[in-house]
Amino acid sequence: MNALDTFRTEVPEVAQAFDSLIDSLINTDGLDARTKQLLYIGLKASAGDAPAVVFHAQMAKGLGATRKEVRDAIVLTLSVCGLVGVATCLQPALEAYDL
Repeated sequence: MNALDTFRTEVPEVAQAFDSLIDSLINTDGLDARTKQLLYIGLKASAGDAPAVVFHAQMAKGLGATRKEVRDAIVLTLSVCGLVGVATCLQPALEAYDL
């Protein structure tokens, strides 16, 4: 069982509310889905969350993002959080993109 499965099993009402929030964010109309995924990549890379970056890199690719766009979304975090995003997320994200 992964962490999200545990979350959904242990506190299903909170997980359902979280899922509703995510759905609401997905359905806003100010940014297209590809751009949102690139933003998620940068935000998650800033936090050093490599598994989330990999997930969003694959989603971004499926929505038409280029490898260079995924790369740059991570590299831009240098000015916000230093090397953490690049050191922890760049390689796994590009490996996932290249699959």
